Amino acid sequence: MSGHVYKKIELIGSSTASVTDAIEAAISRASKTMRNLDWFEVDQIRGQIVNGEVAHYQVVMKVGFRLDD
Repeated sequence: MSGHVYKKIELIGSSTASVTDAIEAAISRASKTMRNLDWFEVDQIRGQIVNGEVAHYQVVMKVGFRLDD
Protein backbone atom coordinates (compact mmCIF):
# COMPACT_ATOMS: atom_id res chain seq x y z
CA MET A 1 0.00 0.00 0.00
CA SER A 2 1.45 3.35 -0.98
CA GLY A 3 0.61 6.81 0.32
CA HIS A 4 1.67 10.36 -0.24
CA VAL A 5 3.12 12.99 2.04
CA TYR A 6 2.11 16.59 1.42
CA LYS A 7 3.31 19.98 2.56
CA LYS A 8 0.94 22.92 2.69
CA ILE A 9 2.02 26.56 2.32
CA GLU A 10 0.10 29.83 2.37
CA LEU A 11 0.00 32.12 -0.65
CA ILE A 12 -1.68 35.47 -1.19
CA GLY A 13 -2.74 36.33 -4.72
CA SER A 14 -4.12 39.61 -5.98
CA SER A 15 -5.76 40.97 -9.11
CA THR A 16 -7.66 44.00 -10.32
CA ALA A 17 -9.83 41.76 -12.53
CA SER A 18 -11.33 38.96 -10.40
CA VAL A 19 -10.97 36.45 -7.58
CA THR A 20 -10.25 33.77 -10.18
CA ASP A 21 -7.41 35.82 -11.64
CA ALA A 22 -5.98 36.33 -8.14
CA ILE A 23 -5.99 32.55 -7.55
CA GLU A 24 -4.46 31.82 -10.94
CA ALA A 25 -1.75 34.47 -10.47
CA ALA A 26 -0.66 32.94 -7.16
CA ILE A 27 -0.60 29.40 -8.55
CA SER A 28 1.21 30.47 -11.71
CA ARG A 29 3.92 32.25 -9.75
CA ALA A 30 4.32 29.41 -7.22
CA SER A 31 4.63 26.84 -10.01
CA LYS A 32 7.78 28.59 -11.25
CA THR A 33 9.72 27.64 -8.11
CA MET A 34 7.79 24.70 -6.63
CA ARG A 35 7.33 21.14 -7.90
CA ASN A 36 4.42 18.74 -7.53
CA LEU A 37 1.69 21.32 -6.84
CA ASP A 38 -1.43 19.27 -6.37
CA TRP A 39 -4.33 21.25 -4.84
CA PHE A 40 -5.39 24.54 -3.31
CA GLU A 41 -7.97 25.83 -0.84
CA VAL A 42 -9.08 29.44 -0.47
CA ASP A 43 -9.20 30.61 3.16
CA GLN A 44 -10.08 34.29 2.72
CA ILE A 45 -11.35 36.61 0.03
CA ARG A 46 -11.08 40.34 0.47
CA GLY A 47 -10.76 43.42 -1.64
CA GLN A 48 -10.55 47.14 -1.94
CA ILE A 49 -13.48 49.42 -2.77
CA VAL A 50 -12.88 52.71 -4.56
CA ASN A 51 -15.75 55.08 -5.38
CA GLY A 52 -18.34 52.38 -4.71
CA GLU A 53 -16.75 49.78 -6.99
CA VAL A 54 -14.42 46.85 -6.45
CA ALA A 55 -10.94 48.01 -7.36
CA HIS A 56 -8.81 45.08 -6.20
CA TYR A 57 -9.32 41.42 -5.22
CA GLN A 58 -7.09 39.51 -2.81
CA VAL A 59 -7.22 35.83 -1.85
CA VAL A 60 -5.42 34.06 0.97
CA MET A 61 -5.01 30.44 0.00
CA LYS A 62 -3.15 27.29 0.89
CA VAL A 63 -1.43 25.19 -1.77
CA GLY A 64 -0.51 21.55 -1.23
CA PHE A 65 2.33 19.72 -2.90
CA ARG A 66 3.67 16.18 -2.70
CA LEU A 67 6.99 15.63 -0.94
CA ASP A 68 7.48 12.03 -2.01
CA ASP A 69 8.33 12.48 -5.73
